[in-house]
Amino acid sequence: MMAVVYGAISGILLFWHGAWQLLFGDAAALGTDWAWVLGIVFLVLTVRGVLFPVYVRQIKSQRAMQALQPRVKEIQERHKDDRETMQKELLELYRTEKANPLTAFLPMLVQIPVFLGLFHVLRHLKPTMPEHMKTLYGWTVTQFDSASSATLFGAPIAASLRSGAQELSLLGADGTTVRIVAAILIVTMIATTYLSSRQMILRTGWAEDPQQRTVQRLMLYGIPFSLLVSGLIFPIGVIIYWVTTNLFSLAQQTWVLRKYPPPTSGTPKAGATATPARATPPARSLAPRPGAKPTTARRGATRGR
Repeated sequence: MMAVVYGAISGILLFWHGAWQLLFGDAAALGTDWAWVLGIVFLVLTVRGVLFPVYVRQIKSQRAMQALQPRVKEIQERHKDDRETMQKELLELYRTEKANPLTAFLPMLVQIPVFLGLFHVLRHLKPTMPEHMKTLYGWTVTQFDSASSATLFGAPIAASLRSGAQELSLLGADGTTVRIVAAILIVTMIATTYLSSRQMILRTGWAEDPQQRTVQRLMLYGIPFSLLVSGLIFPIGVIIYWVTTNLFSLAQQTWVLRKYPPPTSGTPKAGATATPARATPPARSLAPRPGAKPTTARRGATRGR
């Protein structure tokens, strides 16, 4: 199964590399083989473009789920002692309203094998690889040798921050250059991952449920922190893929949140400032001011005495 994924990833990468090579040739500028770097970037754009309709379906289903929350809570309260009946009514509610909780995971489930496939293909790019291994997944020996020596600002895209002296020597790379480029990309990867999660949470608001809020905090802080560790072993080419994916996600979320805004509720979002109520003017006193002339009614009352 994964061999099919590796072949598909290689095919898309080689297609875009070939397209950009027609424009740039084999020349490198700023220590960068742009045909290979842009091949990775457009691999992301191809995958995300294919997944965009799935992402829109995910957002629509998510909005439907948010709108159904009051009815879901009502069913849960009514059948809290009968889980079987509760599940049946919830499934019927989701079916009637065409809301599927599982669609939230579809884009992620599709992207995981793509990411693993690219990770495997880039880790496979080593100059010491035997020739019969270089031609796996539709590569030619010439393409393999070109990709294994491709660089971004002087750092091979097949190298990582943890690449040892022997591996760097085989790649013909300078260790300091690799560490600088990899470190900058890792920081960018972490920052864009954080901004992507923060953008979504700020636009939809913090969840009221403590468990859901914990999940939101995990996404906001836990995932970026985990990338600090994972980034040490990611090849530079994989980090390029991840950064491009995050930038695409930021733009995609901005568009989707404008077109499909989250449902509004009467409760203000966390951090929102409630509009102050208009002050009611104090009741006017009926007692006469000192030195004021008596009104007609008071003068009539005085004459009647």
